[in-house]
Amino acid sequence: MRVLLQLGAVALVAFAGNAIVVAMQWNMLFTLVFGFGTAALSLYVYAWVVQRTERRAPIEVALTGAAPAFGRGLLIGLGMFAVVIANIAFLGGYDVLGWGSPAGAVTLLGYMAAAVVVEELLFRGILFRVIEQRIGTWASLALTGLLFGAAHLFNANANLWTAFAIAVEAGFMLAAVYAATRNLWVPIGVHFGWNFAQGGIFSTSVSGGDAPQGLLDGVTSGAYLLSGGEFGPEASAYSVLAGVLVTVVFMWLARRRGNLVPLRRRSAPATTLAG
Repeated sequence: MRVLLQLGAVALVAFAGNAIVVAMQWNMLFTLVFGFGTAALSLYVYAWVVQRTERRAPIEVALTGAAPAFGRGLLIGLGMFAVVIANIAFLGGYDVLGWGSPAGAVTLLGYMAAAVVVEELLFRGILFRVIEQRIGTWASLALTGLLFGAAHLFNANANLWTAFAIAVEAGFMLAAVYAATRNLWVPIGVHFGWNFAQGGIFSTSVSGGDAPQGLLDGVTSGAYLLSGGEFGPEASAYSVLAGVLVTVVFMWLARRRGNLVPLRRRSAPATTLAG
């Protein structure tokens, strides 16, 4: 019931906010305002419902230290995608034709803010965190990561490979980031940096969807496993490899910091010896 209440509260805000953002049809000012508004309201509702249902302060979204935590994550996300796109470009799978649209990049700031915050609250803040308490960190990372990938099967140009790629480079990786930091601002920053770099800077498709042009007028081409095809670089083998490497690093950090939750084993029933 606790999970359902938390999911329902955040999902309700997400559904309403997403409907409004989509209705704006990429209008720069309205998308920016309603996008950040949806993100802020989602965070507020998450904090409120967690406090009410778990009787604790939701420290994972505390405002104290939020800016530097988000900033660290943002740099990681931007850096990850920059390395991925550089490798794709090195093999001829990405070309820059010129400058793109600053207005389009600003519009994507609002759109990405809403999408990223809602996804992190639902998948890492609620599902991963609560399931982890029952089956441990590793099993929860695998389960919620696969669910995250499956949720993207409904995207344009998606298939089983793209869902697997998203599960590894986003579902697993972002759960590992949360496990290592026990703070949602860092995975929010990583997720935002990764997504914004794709659409807002390099103008590539983000998870198969169409969006306004970003800062650069760039195009992808070449073999599917190199460029990701119509789905975008997230379906590239380079993105999957980057996700695996970052997941390993953050799970190592989680283990070093003592943040891994073991699988809870049920105790055997007591027996009574007679005689």
